[in-house]
Amino acid sequence: MRWMVRALSAAVAGLAVVAPAAAQPLEKFTFALNWFAVGDHAAYWVALEKGYYKAKGLDVVLENSKGSGDSIAKVDSGRADAGLADAAVVIASIARGTTIKDVGMVFDKTPLNFFSAKSAPITKPKDLEGKTAAAPPGDSQRQIFPAFAKLHGIDASKVSWVNVEPAAKIAALAEKRVDTVGDYNTGLPLYEKAMGAGNVVMLSWADFGFDMYSMSIMASDKTMKERGKALKAFLEASYMGWRDVMADPKAALAILKKRVPEVDLSVIEPNMMIGLSLMKTERYAKNGIGWIDEKKMCDSVDLVNTYMGLPKKVDCKATFTTEFFTKVDMPAGH
Repeated sequence: MRWMVRALSAAVAGLAVVAPAAAQPLEKFTFALNWFAVGDHAAYWVALEKGYYKAKGLDVVLENSKGSGDSIAKVDSGRADAGLADAAVVIASIARGTTIKDVGMVFDKTPLNFFSAKSAPITKPKDLEGKTAAAPPGDSQRQIFPAFAKLHGIDASKVSWVNVEPAAKIAALAEKRVDTVGDYNTGLPLYEKAMGAGNVVMLSWADFGFDMYSMSIMASDKTMKERGKALKAFLEASYMGWRDVMADPKAALAILKKRVPEVDLSVIEPNMMIGLSLMKTERYAKNGIGWIDEKKMCDSVDLVNTYMGLPKKVDCKATFTTEFFTKVDMPAGH
């Protein structure tokens, strides 16, 4: 009998040696997009599909928002761990007491823009006076407009803003319910689908001296202090996603369509390609995807401080950190 017990004990011990270690549970990480899913967000779906987040121990949840103001509120209140927001809106929010910072850049060039109809074009900043403009209250163009207006001597009181949901912007312009819509220039294909190719006019802010940082990834002090490792892992996986989007846009679009079936690739493809053009810069080629250039960031802070009527001046060093940056090179030839 004793030999049977010893044999059984030995067998159990052997099983313990060969049994695989229990898999570590994935750490949930909520990322607030700045809008509903469009080509600007392809990289995050690619990183999900290819398991980049999972390989770093993260269970990433992507959540839609209604503009930069909304995504910032989610991150600042702890409802999301990090999020996408326009850098100018991030800077302005810090003046109002939020505890967030930019931790990575997405678009190295600014896509800030106003769309109008070719039948009633708005081609220069002063043309905005006397017009109705549509955007959600938290939209980056709307929040930054006071700075753009002051820079160009626009009487902001002569521009009437109309509240619309993000998804209603295009219809508002196409149905001529407003004169113009504030939206990233990456949205051109979506507007042309509704209004016809060649029937949409863009007023790109960068063409009028407002070249500042725009789409960025921000995180709260709480996330940075308590979940710094997870934040850095999230950023690296996300930049790997962007690298793959640049290397093979068609494959990225297929993944986006699989993950978000409602997207219309006939407009999302050119939308995504315009976004990529904002990332293919010497700064990214030299420093890696997501790099924040201190001079450009501080110049952006100066613009916001000068023109946006903040309750207090914001120190550039309070707006960003490169502590969580991890270099991911652009694919060859980009």
